[in-house]
Amino acid sequence: MKPKIFLLEDDIELSNTVVQFLSANNFEVVQSFDAQDAIEKLYEEHFDLLLLDVKVPIKNGIELLKEIRQDGNETPAIFITSLHGVDDVTSGFEAGCDDYIRKPFALKELLARIEAVIKRHYKSIDKIVRIDDRSSFDTLNFILKVDGNRVSLKPKEDKLLAFFLQNQNKPLTKEEIFNNIWDYNETPNEGSLRTFVKVLRKYLGKNRIETIKDVGYRYVSE
Repeated sequence: MKPKIFLLEDDIELSNTVVQFLSANNFEVVQSFDAQDAIEKLYEEHFDLLLLDVKVPIKNGIELLKEIRQDGNETPAIFITSLHGVDDVTSGFEAGCDDYIRKPFALKELLARIEAVIKRHYKSIDKIVRIDDRSSFDTLNFILKVDGNRVSLKPKEDKLLAFFLQNQNKPLTKEEIFNNIWDYNETPNEGSLRTFVKVLRKYLGKNRIETIKDVGYRYVSE
């Protein structure tokens, strides 16, 4: 699975250039050109990193990041800005950004900053997560191995397992799971979710994933 990046940039030419470059470097990118559309997409989809231009229509990027941070969205963020003042940079970090890059910028520098933030934020992104003595999961390449043998999972089963591992021992509502596993243009399905959980239990053990009645599920670590 490719890391998924959200790009808010109202300069269409620049936005398309960034999308083309990042796509060529194995990222999936979702574009937005104004704050209102951005907010809708950020509540509908899960992203691994946010690239936010500061000066955009309706609401600036700093205000937008403050809003989603207050709502509990902790996705790492990089500001793209033409502002050069110290106060502007300070405001960005106070809003909850992880880094910033000033316009005009080299695409290679942008890529380096993206990779650094992702590695810093997702400390286990290039590591193998040991589930138990028999099982492990490669969180970067979405590879589950049981007794040394690779297990073939469907994409949403991979995403569900990764989401469980990121939230071990934490009760997860069905709504949280739907928002992180299904894309915004897909209709979540409880029957499919139950099937995905059943498949994971088959390989990891029935007690590894608890059902919380009328709420959702909890992944139980050893």
